[in-house]
Amino acid sequence: MGKLKVWRPPAAILAALALELGLENSSRHPPSRHPFFLYGLALSAAFFLLASLAGRWRPGIGARLEEKANFNAAVYAFLGLLNLATNKFALLPPLFFPSPDRILGVLVLDYPYILGECLASSAKLLFTGFLAGTLAGLVTGIAVGFSKRAAYWVNPAIRLIGPIPPTAWIPLVLVAFPTTFLGGVFLIALSVWFPVTVMTSSGIANVQNAYFEVSRTLGARRNHQIFHVGIPAAMPFIFIGLFSGTCSSFITLMTAEMIGVKNGIGWYINWQREMLSYANVYAGLLVIALSFYLLVTLFFKLRDRVLVWQRGVIKW
Repeated sequence: MGKLKVWRPPAAILAALALELGLENSSRHPPSRHPFFLYGLALSAAFFLLASLAGRWRPGIGARLEEKANFNAAVYAFLGLLNLATNKFALLPPLFFPSPDRILGVLVLDYPYILGECLASSAKLLFTGFLAGTLAGLVTGIAVGFSKRAAYWVNPAIRLIGPIPPTAWIPLVLVAFPTTFLGGVFLIALSVWFPVTVMTSSGIANVQNAYFEVSRTLGARRNHQIFHVGIPAAMPFIFIGLFSGTCSSFITLMTAEMIGVKNGIGWYINWQREMLSYANVYAGLLVIALSFYLLVTLFFKLRDRVLVWQRGVIKW
């Protein structure tokens, strides 16, 4: 039964191919410049066929294909139905629901601009703000976790400022920063700072006192206790804060780009929406989804490498 499951995605792809080749396109739907959906299905069929054959010699590949077989088959079945509802029968409004052909056409033909300029601009803004927010959050969290005096003065500000959504600061940011890029960096940094600060200070507060007492008995100084005892023991909490900050930074990035930043994926989506080019809008959404999926996957790979003893506790 497991071996039969492997062939379900190719079967779904071949069914979608048969419908694409056997039915004429609707005259109500704007035609695509090239049959990109057909090309994509053909490439996908070749990939799954080769992977299925490779799974006979590499058990790991076969097990992976069996695990994801039903999901992959459902994805291609959905794409086939979407192609029927848009390109073949125009059951959905063509303006707002373009065919897979046209969406793939945007990704293929406009990739230098979407990936080369817009995605690069978004990455620059995101990583700058994320790095600034992470550093500020770690410094604040460590100070609050190890110093009662810092906790006395800083905790009220954390409780007052932290819960405010970063996007609520937009009116102030627009007048306080000389450029929209710096304003966007501030908003993203603020969205990362709060969860990293809270989880870092909470992680340090939950470290057992016995660890510090043992290190103190062995002659460890204050700095050694902070960097070699407290922070390593609080790493699981810190990574939870970083993950929360990552999710918040994605949302804030899109909002910042849609309201003022003059380039980026969020700006591109808003621009194309105003132009009623919804094929470009969906292409931009796909780029966002794939990019953020890869970033979060890399984040969890890093977490598993740093926290080896917790590998598999939180899966992605």
